[in-house]
Amino acid sequence: MVFPRLESFPQALVTLFLVVLLSAGCTDPEDQLPAVQVTGLPDFTKLVETNASSVVNITGVSSLPSLGEQGEGGDSRHDWMRGLFGERADELPGPLLPQENDGSGFILSEDGYVVTNAHVIEGASKVFVRLIDGRELVADVVGIDGIGDIALLKVEADGLPSVSLGDSDGVRPGQWALAIGSPYGFDQTVTAGIISGLGRHLPGQSNQPYVPFIQSDVAINPGNSGGPLFNTAGQVVGINAQIFTESGAFNGISFAIPINYVVDVIRQIKQNGAVKRGFLGVEVRGVNRQLADRLGLEAARGAEVVRIVEGSPAADLSIGVGDIILSVNGIQMADGADLTEALGSLPPGADASLEIWAGGETRHVEITLASLPEREKPRADTSIPESSEEPELVVIETLGMILRPLEAGGVRIGELDPTGPATLAGLMPGDRLISIDRQPVDTLTEAYREIARIAHNRGRKGNDLVLFLVERDGEQRFFMPAFSGNPHKSS
Repeated sequence: MVFPRLESFPQALVTLFLVVLLSAGCTDPEDQLPAVQVTGLPDFTKLVETNASSVVNITGVSSLPSLGEQGEGGDSRHDWMRGLFGERADELPGPLLPQENDGSGFILSEDGYVVTNAHVIEGASKVFVRLIDGRELVADVVGIDGIGDIALLKVEADGLPSVSLGDSDGVRPGQWALAIGSPYGFDQTVTAGIISGLGRHLPGQSNQPYVPFIQSDVAINPGNSGGPLFNTAGQVVGINAQIFTESGAFNGISFAIPINYVVDVIRQIKQNGAVKRGFLGVEVRGVNRQLADRLGLEAARGAEVVRIVEGSPAADLSIGVGDIILSVNGIQMADGADLTEALGSLPPGADASLEIWAGGETRHVEITLASLPEREKPRADTSIPESSEEPELVVIETLGMILRPLEAGGVRIGELDPTGPATLAGLMPGDRLISIDRQPVDTLTEAYREIARIAHNRGRKGNDLVLFLVERDGEQRFFMPAFSGNPHKSS
């Protein structure tokens, strides 16, 4: 028998045929197909419309190095410089252009407080906050917590749209979550996923024992750092901070700092200008099953003391190497990271009650915590020092050119990358530089600072072109080379 294809029947007949077939083969109610409740996926449209204006772009700009600063070696130089100068390329000053870190953030309050990641503005001498309406405001850094990777900024503005904060302690795996940020410079990018795990501690990270990260599969990429992670109620439950990847791009695992942790850090920054954490003075590791069996513990939990810091509170107590710290103030410790997190959440001077397993029995120790020693790197002084001495040359790597002084005064075009932007635009060695972006240039210092200004504003103004006016063979000519590379260096 030949069966015709179902596509040849009218849809109504096909439906009737399937109903009759199922009814005939399923006379017993227990054999019938179970009812399946079909629900639609969440619609985040209203959430985004309500909260997008509270999400901002953050740019941290590092000032230029000193004009007389020497390079650190050949690894930072382009091949064209070696072709021009050989081994002397390693002795040339540069690079010229200021460094930028781009990330995201969100408005915490309508009077101008903004939150982002500390690593987004690390080393920056100036921080800019760009709002959804295009305004770009200079931000003051109120405080930085390097361990928590949190920075609190302040801009001079009123009536700003602020976010609503949720309770990160109420977040559960499987719940929907949404991120808004600026991955790779694409502002107001929306991505969604689910919460994958809680209380994650990241191996190899300096802040890993202190921050109980929220793990999700929300797509996070360079530039999302510092942006908010929302729940379906439109409340911020975390700050997107890190991804777990070997390629540098999103690989299905991202991590956010819980907002309850952030709120406590911000409170301390506002009150004290810095964050202080309790310090016991022990180095610990988790307890595995083999160690637990050997020590007679019922479960593989707790933190084994492997070293005691000299002069710390632990050194004054009857805590020994090999002891197992089971709990702090009644909170059970699953591993060493739990202990560090618990102690770090307490302020210096706080009293803590420790439950310790030693010698086959449990005992309790009362201790007063000290202050965690400062481990944060100081912010780099990246301001441009004033110098009365003119440099011998200025290297502009992203234009593929070198500027040199003229003997009679002024600036000339020096060596050029044969395939660089300056050469492609028509500039030639020996051209006398008259102005840059219509600003007269008489010295290398003036040229240096003018190009630095243009480089800083590029990308924000959507224009990578530089207007050069030069004199060649007695005639003045305009040339417009373009900076090479992506103006937005995401972080």
